[in-house]
Amino acid sequence: MFREVLHYLQLSEGLSVMDGTVGAAGHSQKILERLGSNGRLFGFDRDPMMLNHARQKITQKSDSTNVQLFHSSYADAAEVFSEHGIDSVDRVLLDLGLSSDQLADRERGFGFDAGGALDMRFDTSRGHSAEDLIRTADRQQLESIFTDFGEENFARQIAAQICQQRSRQPIQTTEDLEACVMAAIPRASRRGRNPATRVFQALRISVNDELEHVQRMMTTVLPAILKPNGIAVILTFHSLEDRIVKSAFKGHKEWQVLTKTPIESTPAEIRLNPRSRSARLRAAVRRNL
Repeated sequence: MFREVLHYLQLSEGLSVMDGTVGAAGHSQKILERLGSNGRLFGFDRDPMMLNHARQKITQKSDSTNVQLFHSSYADAAEVFSEHGIDSVDRVLLDLGLSSDQLADRERGFGFDAGGALDMRFDTSRGHSAEDLIRTADRQQLESIFTDFGEENFARQIAAQICQQRSRQPIQTTEDLEACVMAAIPRASRRGRNPATRVFQALRISVNDELEHVQRMMTTVLPAILKPNGIAVILTFHSLEDRIVKSAFKGHKEWQVLTKTPIESTPAEIRLNPRSRSARLRAAVRRNL
């Protein structure tokens, strides 16, 4: 949704922009083209691999003197800005989707298509992996994770199948987990997208505390770092994130919502990038109260 993102950001030369999920710098490169030599871009990412990709792409295609990249969560932006003498910014972009590089990395386990180790952490130097969680959580905890973070209708059956399977053999790869899900879900319900999609989403959210980061960003950090009359553009990829963003913007006097309903991907974009089918864009201006 490059066109829609750039449309709602309303960029011009000299602005300061925070890309809170810089990823492979796809959006950041487009933003830099419009900021000119006097503009500034601040890129954040919890994933050091993606931050390195972003650094390489930005330095190859533009003058990087007006770019600062931070290995940190967007939810910690206020502290990072304070440490680096940055007051506030004119624009904030958050694209909460996973990148193709992350999904294709067999060492990370974000998706079932690539296969490989069951990790799912954005930063593999911190916290516990999805494999750790599956090994140690009891059935009720697993069921709650799949229900709360994946809205999975077969959460109970999948949690029971995982517990049964791990008593015989460790669940260590994405293939192992996908097989458990397939064994737990009735054949008649295996239509459309891969039945393991919601389980993988739920584990990733749990391992990375994703909803907590989104909640903190939207309710506390964003109003603190965005200048009056500044614009925030948020791209979400599942209903749990979208509800948080909608609730933070709607009905609060400090925000003027620019998107009465979320902007969705066009059929043409979905054909080119099927993963964009679940994208929802919301934008708002911080009022000068």
